[in-house]
Amino acid sequence: MSTDESTSVRRVLVLNEQEVRGLIGVPEALAAVRDAFARMGRGETSVPPAMILWVPESRGEVHVKAAHIRHAAYYAVKFASIFEGNAARGLPLVSGQVYVYEAATGFLSGMLLDNGFLTDLRTGAAGALAADLLAKKDVDQVAIIGAGIQGRYQLEALLGVRSPAGVWICDLDHAAADAYAREMSERTGLPVTVAGSVREAVDGADVVVTTTPAQSPHLLARFVAPGTHITAMGSDNPLKNEIDPALLARADKVVVDSREMCAVNGELHHALEAGLLAVDDVYAELGEIAAGLKPGRTSEEEVTVADLTGLGIQDTAVAALVMSRALETGSGRTIE
Repeated sequence: MSTDESTSVRRVLVLNEQEVRGLIGVPEALAAVRDAFARMGRGETSVPPAMILWVPESRGEVHVKAAHIRHAAYYAVKFASIFEGNAARGLPLVSGQVYVYEAATGFLSGMLLDNGFLTDLRTGAAGALAADLLAKKDVDQVAIIGAGIQGRYQLEALLGVRSPAGVWICDLDHAAADAYAREMSERTGLPVTVAGSVREAVDGADVVVTTTPAQSPHLLARFVAPGTHITAMGSDNPLKNEIDPALLARADKVVVDSREMCAVNGELHHALEAGLLAVDDVYAELGEIAAGLKPGRTSEEEVTVADLTGLGIQDTAVAALVMSRALETGSGRTIE
């Protein structure tokens, strides 16, 4: 964004999805998200609660998230929507945009019309960060529960911090699981095997990632062996629930991205409602560990759970990086 002081004309940079994709990838997103969480752990961020707008007649939900990282050039507000009825219309279920504002003045600086790409990217990065801080250093097998787009980003980002020998994929849609196995095996060079059940997928897994919109638990406490790390990505509203609340009660360390958000939207929410945990039982927020204020995994036998609902600091971090790179490369177009 630039300003002509004499006429007060303000120019806003506009980037479409293809342009955004050309400016940031998984490694860059992971570095930006890691830094953002560390800054949050040190108290250097402003992160208001997310807003969820329901559109029930279209089976739609709209998530609005925002954050400011102190001394950063920009802050951002992100709109991400999921409309289940779009499938019948031949449209993508997910869409989204990020609006970037100049932190010094509050004026709009950029519109990133990314169709939800940055949300997918930063969510995968947060999952990888959680695994890096909480999983064993030597990971043999990974289980991905959910063969959608986020299941792909979670695995791709995870490979930036761990080097497993193989992957299991499980999904209620067997055709989707088969397609995931073929695609991700070719993309990663790892053997990706379709599991017939969640229990089969997590048997022997060192890292389990859940990425579904389930409203009743499919990952049960009795499925999980000592030493396992679980990253739960799917519960971003109060209705969703992928993990047996008893698993959180059993875990040696429960880590959340935000105590406030997870207490109302995440897997923690269901454990609290069941009376199996109190908020004080949460070991740490992810930012506290990223900042080095608390240790992550301290034993090979610990069961660790990361409950991640997704925060505006992730969106601000990746959006600010896209803006700076766009200005450096001359990408996009400006409007007045």
